[in-house]
Amino acid sequence: MRIPLLILAVIALCTPAAAQTAAPAAVGVSSPDGTLSVRVTTDGDGRASYAVSRSGQPVIAPSRLGFILTDAPKLERNLVVTAEAATDHDDTWEQPWGERRFVRNRYRELRVHLRERTALARSFDVVFRVYDDGLGFRYEFPEQAALPVLNIGSELTEFNIAEDGQAWWIPSHEWNREEYLYHRTSIGEASGTQTPLTMKLDSGLHISIHEAALVDYAGMNLRRAEGRRFVADLTPGFTNAAVARTAPFPTPWRTIQISDTAGGLVESSLILNLNEPNAIGDVSWFKPMKYIGIWWEMHLDTATWASGPRHGATTANTRRYIDFAAENGFGGVLVEGWNIGWDGDWFGNGSDYSFTQPYPDFDLEGLAAYGRERGVQLIGHHETGGNAFHYEQQMEAAFALDQRLGITTVKTGYVADAGGAQVRGPDGRATFAWHESQAMARHHLAVVEAAAAHQVAINAHEPIKDTGLRRTYPNWVSREGARGMEFNAWGQPGNPPEHEVNLVFTRLLAGPMDFTPGIFVMATRSPDGVATTWAKQLALYVTLYSPIQMAADLPETYEANPGPFQFIKDVAVDWDETRVLNGEVGDYVTIVRKERGGREWFLGSITDENPRVLTAALTFLEPGVRYRAEIYRDGPSASWRDGDGMSRTDIVIEQQDVTAADTLTLRLAPGGGQAIRFVPLGRGARR
Repeated sequence: MRIPLLILAVIALCTPAAAQTAAPAAVGVSSPDGTLSVRVTTDGDGRASYAVSRSGQPVIAPSRLGFILTDAPKLERNLVVTAEAATDHDDTWEQPWGERRFVRNRYRELRVHLRERTALARSFDVVFRVYDDGLGFRYEFPEQAALPVLNIGSELTEFNIAEDGQAWWIPSHEWNREEYLYHRTSIGEASGTQTPLTMKLDSGLHISIHEAALVDYAGMNLRRAEGRRFVADLTPGFTNAAVARTAPFPTPWRTIQISDTAGGLVESSLILNLNEPNAIGDVSWFKPMKYIGIWWEMHLDTATWASGPRHGATTANTRRYIDFAAENGFGGVLVEGWNIGWDGDWFGNGSDYSFTQPYPDFDLEGLAAYGRERGVQLIGHHETGGNAFHYEQQMEAAFALDQRLGITTVKTGYVADAGGAQVRGPDGRATFAWHESQAMARHHLAVVEAAAAHQVAINAHEPIKDTGLRRTYPNWVSREGARGMEFNAWGQPGNPPEHEVNLVFTRLLAGPMDFTPGIFVMATRSPDGVATTWAKQLALYVTLYSPIQMAADLPETYEANPGPFQFIKDVAVDWDETRVLNGEVGDYVTIVRKERGGREWFLGSITDENPRVLTAALTFLEPGVRYRAEIYRDGPSASWRDGDGMSRTDIVIEQQDVTAADTLTLRLAPGGGQAIRFVPLGRGARR
């Protein structure tokens, strides 16, 4: 007889008699293909833990579960474990926009009941969803007289990595939020990390720890306790409780993505799948697009956000940008510094901002109308200075104004030091909070919901982390949440060549990033300028995903360089399929994507400071069809460092006919890349 795929072993039955003993118990579940297994146990003291194995080999060694409460005994000891029968789920859902159109959601779920053997008899569930490429688990608290309200000081959730290896991480609880360069250390040297935390074990297995569906809860960091054992570290709240909730409620999912290859982490949809389906209905009013903006010139300090003689957001300058966008097929123009409030002390303050009143030299109504005539919409900008309290008092009126003017996308900003965001406190007055606190989690969802009511999409900067909520709120289209392009503009060392490759396997595992690529003038206020080649800047449009992609340089720069600019005009932003052809964390990656609703494919390949020779088998192309490969590659003297005969702007643009049977050799310069557009030739092809 064939053994059923469903594996559920109950070693100790929880009968009333057995519940009075401290006998260890175990329950378990496997992934649909049997590769991954999860086992939940209690020890002699009634402490619960879980462990994960893959093909019989430990991945997560026994790791504790539980909570420390600030007004009640902790939930950790004297627990009895039982479980319901595991259930199978397999469905496919469609993204309104995304890296791929259709997402398969196939997992096996195990609900574990934990109840105290004490007079309180408090209880909670741990729900495991096990996929072939990882798992998520969360706590669920039922309504109960013994625990009506939970004031959670900290989670005792652990991730005990079973094997040594390397880790890529950024520090938590630091002043600059998520905007740090990634450390590459042994797993045992990672300490105080944000998530996603990405690891490559010595056996070659790749793991990423993150969270999904962060709703009305504190964001999770990771604190290394000892060795390779990490403990969930919740972002602080108003008091000694990081989270205050009334039962019933679930926590966010704690996620562990697991893959033989680095590319498998990128291709995983686990975090998206652990979120609830679309809750806001039709979002066809949002169209993925490329945009330009009055933005880079401020970072270069040739214009200012504040009013005055160098004000960037003037009517004349914006009309110039609208004209350029219309002539080159861009859907939007971002304008920063258009509204009252930029003069004086706005950093970490924001109390002077108006989100409906423009400066006198900016004709908001007239420019919105002019853009509509030319098929270009303004992209709104709401910088709050981190003052969420002030913003919430105006956002309804601001989104109503946007809707009336045909503005369907707004970039928000929360520029304040970590711990310096301002929110509504328990007494209704403004108080300070961390950017990933429970209060800010509530704020960001309030913004997204208010924006959705007025058919406005949100691109948040200095945001709360991405946890896949774009599935539930598909008007939450992109965000920052890492060191972006602007770090290359300032008078300090910018992003090193490995940075963008690191982002693919770390930050972007969480979701889309508004990185703002497309810089052609490499000399900036930074001593290193932009540590890249032209070809790599083009490849970033494929490797760094966002449904809104900025052409971040100045219009006059693109007008002076029509050759490489052509790829930016041609590249798609919404996709039917995404595949990773090769890659290693922090070293290199090659990604191909098929345009949504079309037949064209695009390839992006990028490297760190080391030159690479990679191969790309074109088996993803439609069999039997010839394609014109429009290739933008590093020239023979290309390098991220100028001098000694090397140049960041050395690029070769060429074409060749290819088919699915061909394999291309990709030669990447130090800090370089390659971008290719594949255009089908013949019937049905777009010319």
